[in-house]
Amino acid sequence: MQYQGVLKKMKTENGDEIQYYLDMNTDFINMNQLLNKEISISFIKYECLNCHLEKEIYRQGFCKSCFFDIPNAADWIMRPELSQAHLGIEDRDLAYEKSVQLKPHIVYLANSSNVKVGVTRKGQVPTRWIDQGAHEAIEIVEVPNRYLAGITEVALKEHVGDKTNWRKMLKNDIEDENLVEWREKLKQYIPDEAKEYFIENNSETNLNFPVHKYPVKPKSLNLIKTQKFTGKLVGIKGQYLIFEDETVFNVRSNEGLVVSIDI
Repeated sequence: MQYQGVLKKMKTENGDEIQYYLDMNTDFINMNQLLNKEISISFIKYECLNCHLEKEIYRQGFCKSCFFDIPNAADWIMRPELSQAHLGIEDRDLAYEKSVQLKPHIVYLANSSNVKVGVTRKGQVPTRWIDQGAHEAIEIVEVPNRYLAGITEVALKEHVGDKTNWRKMLKNDIEDENLVEWREKLKQYIPDEAKEYFIENNSETNLNFPVHKYPVKPKSLNLIKTQKFTGKLVGIKGQYLIFEDETVFNVRSNEGLVVSIDI
């Protein structure tokens, strides 16, 4: 069976085991059902997720001109402390920026390769944690806008990491941490503007990924260079497909590639 479509990050559904779905335009593939099966992925062409033209992808699934123009690729996406919609100040499109920035946001701790701090919209919990491959996470602060979440993250990352080591995460070379203790330890560093939003009483969320075999030495697949890859799928973690030969493929970092998948 063959499917074809433009890659977008896999949709997820949390449960006893996380379920992964790949949207291939006219079909949804439940990727969990492909575990222990051999699949082939072939690169066909590029397709920008915004303008849908066949243009080389620059970042985040967008061509270069779209990346520097559209509001959902602006700097405040990656650096929430730059958000200004709460002041009525436009970056690229104030209506869009208000629709995203002025919603409740969560500052959280997640443990994927190590304990890290991050920011996400409240409605993206636990999706954001799943995408990062975190096996445990906890909310620290719930604030009414993205700016407050951003300045809180900036303050806390002086005392805890804010990056994931993808190799360590995929190897499952991780230790369980007491995130409640981490939350209490970091409380003192929350900026004054956000202190009232500290979450006093909550517990960790634990996440179970569908992985049958973790790689010892994961090697990243460059599909554009390789053009086609065939292998047995043995796990899915974060946005990575893990194959038996220890090749790993990051679906999210390849958004905007039109591929065919043969099962």
